[in-house]
Amino acid sequence: QVQLVESGGGLVQAGGSLRLSCAASGRIFILNTMAWYRQAPGKRRELVAAVTRGGSTNYADSVKGRFTISRDNAKNTVYLQMNSLKPEDTAVYYCNAEGRDGDVRYFEVWGQGTLVTVSS
Repeated sequence: QVQLVESGGGLVQAGGSLRLSCAASGRIFILNTMAWYRQAPGKRRELVAAVTRGGSTNYADSVKGRFTISRDNAKNTVYLQMNSLKPEDTAVYYCNAEGRDGDVRYFEVWGQGTLVTVSS
């Protein structure tokens, strides 16, 4: 069973920075796209950023130029560097990954979520 463990959330003032990490563990044959989503209170979960195994990225318009997603394939880990944070970035951030497990079966998994709070 593949699991994701996130870290790096917390409280930060507007204009500050945080770095989120998400490590995948278990019987993994290959990890394909890894992504970060977020869900603010009373709102739907939305894609923040995604990165393919080859390093191609895409971002939500609201975070372009402020957030950077990256990954370390050797460590099965994805990162989200968040700069110039705004109060509207406050949300629970979830890591998502899809790929094939040790039996070469497709999987998609979610992390438990990490809270990011940006104060004004």
